[in-house]
Amino acid sequence: MGQAHTKLITGGQMARIDQRAIQGGISGDCLMEAAGRGVARVLKDLLGGFQNRRITLLCGKGNNGGDGLVVARLASLDGATVRVFLFASADDVAGDARLNLNRAHGCGLHIEEIRTPEDLPTVRQALADTHAAVDALLGTGIRGGAKGLVADAIALLEEARCPILAVDVPSGLDADTGHAEGPCAAAACTVTFGQPRLGQFLYPGRSLCGRLHLIDIGLPASAVEAESVQTYLAAACGGASLLPHRQPTAHKGACGRVAIVAGSIGLTGAAALSAGAALRAGAGLVTVGVPESLNSILEVKLTEAMTRPLPEVRKARCIALRARGEIRTLIAQADCFALGPGLGTHRETVELVKRIIQDVRIPTVLDADALNALAGEANRLTALCAPAVITPHPGEFSRLTGTDTSEVLSDPLNAAQSLATAVGVTVVLKGAPTVVATPDGDCFVNPSGNAGMATGGAGDVLTGILAALIGQGLGVVQAACLGVYLHGLAGDLAAETRGQAGLVAGDIVSALPAAEQQIRNREDRHRYIQRYSDSFIEGNRHAQYPRKHQRDD
Repeated sequence: MGQAHTKLITGGQMARIDQRAIQGGISGDCLMEAAGRGVARVLKDLLGGFQNRRITLLCGKGNNGGDGLVVARLASLDGATVRVFLFASADDVAGDARLNLNRAHGCGLHIEEIRTPEDLPTVRQALADTHAAVDALLGTGIRGGAKGLVADAIALLEEARCPILAVDVPSGLDADTGHAEGPCAAAACTVTFGQPRLGQFLYPGRSLCGRLHLIDIGLPASAVEAESVQTYLAAACGGASLLPHRQPTAHKGACGRVAIVAGSIGLTGAAALSAGAALRAGAGLVTVGVPESLNSILEVKLTEAMTRPLPEVRKARCIALRARGEIRTLIAQADCFALGPGLGTHRETVELVKRIIQDVRIPTVLDADALNALAGEANRLTALCAPAVITPHPGEFSRLTGTDTSEVLSDPLNAAQSLATAVGVTVVLKGAPTVVATPDGDCFVNPSGNAGMATGGAGDVLTGILAALIGQGLGVVQAACLGVYLHGLAGDLAAETRGQAGLVAGDIVSALPAAEQQIRNREDRHRYIQRYSDSFIEGNRHAQYPRKHQRDD
């Protein structure tokens, strides 16, 4: 499953991948040149060319600064007016970065060293009179906040009004967690290399990185595979091949039969949204089991789905324990069963959930009140005899596991993974971003979606999507990864036409067919990450640089 997806790596993993590539015969100098050329291309696209453009580069003394020096040299040779500020003494620059410092000198670039706070006004003035700034101060190896003059430089970038291009990550951002303990300037775009970093898709890192560009710098696949990465970007590629395909002779019963048990007084919308989403996600037949006194309401709300009135607790108007037999019959006629949206937490309903999960023999989606019914009893999920996916938001996850919500939010990947492996179900931990964790140790981070989806009913829509995909034959892991991506993409398309503030869950349902079509046409492939793979990688891997760009050490 994971092999079809882009791997998300940590800073430490990237360092080891680089080292393996170098040990395999690719010099660090060639990797830096490929990286710098990739950044220069993105910068040139951002500015619409280098002619008559003023560019200010802020460089550190390490490899990140070395990448920036490659950009400075190439942009200067292509017609840009370049100012380079080195936040170190030239004597402190070593290795491949030193080679590129010498090459920059060799092509006539003046490198201005910033060594005291008194030098900072010059940088501020340059940033006020530039078309773009390149942040090449700190790379992915930083732990803790930036300090000293580098922190001052980042603060100047935060004040600047020009667009900022960050090399690898915005300086000060932790590439593993997406957090910044000190100053960190938001970039208009970030250019990263080889594989994207995990922190670039976890907030606030995702917002600070801006548009993400991925440069292929020629790292051998073997160097990447040796890391045994188990964290991926969910359905950013490969989604088209996962979407169910209907045969010309298909009939409704062959396109996924979904049974949903949901709803209680005041919460019929949850049942309706789940059913509507299942239909829009391709399910051929959807039947919704609801409390009998609410059935007429659902029949008005739902035109294309069927309803099944179930025995209820009269005063509470929620599904009663004695509905268990009828729900068993409903499940027996379905390919996938979804339980929970708007179900309520009456004691009879809670007991019903606990018994039903022992009855299920088909793939199942558990959401909302089905999970609340298991509060503090996550181990009951081990009683499921069929593949299952659960879809808690952080509050539901906290109630289910007894984990403090703040812990869940601070490390959602670890929280989801711990639960998935402990109880043997696929966990979809909803949030920004949504995370999918599997029992075998894989994690998937979803890039799609927006803040407008923070609206009542959005989670019910996801439940319907997942049930529809599973009902059409996808495995629960495939359905979870594709489903969260499709859900978020539909939200993004809806926000493009309606804006985020007024987005409602029904808008996401309405946008599902267009989102699915985008995936089928692969029109979504550059929506969240722009990939570059240029011929200069192979052409320059072992090439000697022109003598005019070289200078003896």
